[in-house]
Amino acid sequence: MQPSVSVTDPHDFSTHWRKPPNFRMQVPFDYLFLPAIDILDHIRRDDEVRFTVLGEDDWAVRMERTAAFRTAPVEEIATWPFRLVHFNLARFYGELLAGFQEEVMVPWRTYLSAQGFTWQRCAPILFLSTEGAASTYHNDNSHGLVWQVQGVKTFHSYHNPDRHLSPEAAVLGETTAEDPPPHAKADRQSVTMQPGDQLWNHALTPHWVTTESPLALSVTLSHGGLCRRGRYADRELALRNHWDKNPDEAWTLDLGHTRY
Repeated sequence: MQPSVSVTDPHDFSTHWRKPPNFRMQVPFDYLFLPAIDILDHIRRDDEVRFTVLGEDDWAVRMERTAAFRTAPVEEIATWPFRLVHFNLARFYGELLAGFQEEVMVPWRTYLSAQGFTWQRCAPILFLSTEGAASTYHNDNSHGLVWQVQGVKTFHSYHNPDRHLSPEAAVLGETTAEDPPPHAKADRQSVTMQPGDQLWNHALTPHWVTTESPLALSVTLSHGGLCRRGRYADRELALRNHWDKNPDEAWTLDLGHTRY
């Protein structure tokens, strides 16, 4: 089942961004990525990359592949079930992602500012995975503009997240698990994303992602503290209230649920 809303007019974004469910977007970024396998070959060697080798009931096989992930031939790596994430893409703006800051991040931030938005953090996150791999079941403390770059993934959430996880429970991290809890299929919002497709994922909404192609690359523009003309998104108010009561925890929660 696909989301009922698709934001194609830029001005519609300010109407829909505050409340779930997730919705498709069409932001015409003018940026050409390198092939996914080339990005994988480069980024897997970086000290800050995080990856999990999946599949294979044999624990020893997974451990052997984990140890070899950075050095084995990349064509072999691409046949293993794995998920990979990198949270600090600014490290690659001068090489692997040359021009990304100027062609993606600056235009997007300029658009947000022109629409009356402010934020405390706006940064890209890169995801790579192979067919059959799935992310954890989790929620993010930030809004995400999910951009499917190469390959195919399906982004799963709920039409009404409140029925499955309250904002207050999401703030406390009661979501993170390998698999989603039992739920009615009719409650699920599953959006299959082809190359070039985009989706807005609301802060503090539970979700999980499955990979449907041999190798898939996506980039999420993550927005912390997104606010428009003094108003936060409805579910994010729970995060703000929590921080008002626990000021020593402010922003530490961003670091607490980065499992992938």
